[in-house]
Amino acid sequence: MKTIVLGPPGTGKTTTLLNEVDKYLKQTDPNRIGFFSFTQKAAYEARDRAMDKFNFTEDDLPYFRTLHSLAFRRLGIKKENVMQRRHYEDLGKKINMRLDYNEYDREHTGLFTTNSDLLRIIQLARLKSITPEQQYNLKQHTQNIKVRELIDFSHQLKEYKKLYNLIDFTDMITEFIKSDASPNFDVVFIDEAQDLSQTQWSMAKSIWDKTQDTYLAGDDDQAIFRWAGADVDSFITQKGKILNLTQSYRIPKVVHDVAMGIVRRISKRIYKDWLPKTEKGFLSHYHSFKDIDMSKGNWMVLARTKHMLNDVEKVLHSKGLYYKNKFKENYEQDLYDAIMDWEELRKGKFINADQIIRIASYMTPSHYQKEELQYLDKESFFNIKELRNKKGLNTDKVWYEAFDAAAEQKVRYIRRMRENDEQLNKPPRIFLSTIHGVKGGECDNVVLLTDLSLNTQRNFERNPDDENRLFYVGATRTKNHLHIVRPKDIYKGYKI
Repeated sequence: MKTIVLGPPGTGKTTTLLNEVDKYLKQTDPNRIGFFSFTQKAAYEARDRAMDKFNFTEDDLPYFRTLHSLAFRRLGIKKENVMQRRHYEDLGKKINMRLDYNEYDREHTGLFTTNSDLLRIIQLARLKSITPEQQYNLKQHTQNIKVRELIDFSHQLKEYKKLYNLIDFTDMITEFIKSDASPNFDVVFIDEAQDLSQTQWSMAKSIWDKTQDTYLAGDDDQAIFRWAGADVDSFITQKGKILNLTQSYRIPKVVHDVAMGIVRRISKRIYKDWLPKTEKGFLSHYHSFKDIDMSKGNWMVLARTKHMLNDVEKVLHSKGLYYKNKFKENYEQDLYDAIMDWEELRKGKFINADQIIRIASYMTPSHYQKEELQYLDKESFFNIKELRNKKGLNTDKVWYEAFDAAAEQKVRYIRRMRENDEQLNKPPRIFLSTIHGVKGGECDNVVLLTDLSLNTQRNFERNPDDENRLFYVGATRTKNHLHIVRPKDIYKGYKI
């Protein structure tokens, strides 16, 4: 029997699945249970919960994983035979074509990102089970590509993989289906099913055709990866017993009103009636991001595209607010840690050699004789008195005076953060991301930027359902207060 679990935002879809998993684990060999998800996070969450509740080990639960991971395991593929970024770059060199930024998303294993429209067209075609020429004719690419060029490159890619005995993630899926490699399960759970591609749907069917019971969980209104090959139509048209979760434990009333206003714009969807939590919540509108008071609390700032976060960073920098951009390394973190170590040292605490070396990296020779660092015992701890008397330290000033080799801009930013009482020894309380990057996440305060780039505006005109689903997901990350920033250009933005 197939059960379709429809889970609107915050209704406990994954928890419902995990409760069903618990029931089967009480009566079924864990080897006969398959739990598969679009993301590693969801699959591992289910596995870890089962391990804790039933005292299992990882080896006891071999089939709690992503579909790609299942294919990898069952086909006996070796890691060295999996296509990596370096292989694409090597192929590019061989054919005199730049092919960088080619990799599978760490969180969503099936999402392939690349700066090459040739690769993107070929990958999407395979995910959709169509030819590269058919994908090309959809005219979704932005680079000037001739169809002959596409056909030649497709052949070169195949020959390269054949020559070096390489396989990519989509190959894994197709080989799994061709080999009929699915184990025989008593029950199969597939989470985030709305995000599966056509090839993944074929794989999923090859699995559940051998089972007694199947649970498909998802929400077509949150299907935001069609650009990466996801086939939401296959989810919408699935037949089976419907279990519609109707109570959200995340979304307050005013945010629910906004969300329903967005979701009603989606033309092709499964109708779902769901309720918000009892709290009313808050809704605010702004003409500019800089008008928002973010001095307290936890925040999520969501934009349509990565580059739109650059202006957000400038504002947060100027205000001295502690944030993390999902798509950038936090180059200040090492400096934060050095400051903490220095302040502990000035209080009379002992620190180790690695901490001292990090501190010294932000000092000029006027403050630290760095030749002394080579004589530090790696196993020992030192206080400031010993460092000053014997180990080359010449200062005990406050960090922003002692760290005279640190970049002035960083120093000013950190000083502003300290004045604002930002806790640098804790994770940043403001998180910046695209809407795609926080699917499944939630936060008390969500800032939704409604600007659209020229490309997304064009996509909105062609496929309004895609953008409506995306902003629905963005709004429904909110646990308490939704902050909506109006677009800079009213003719190039999403209206909420």
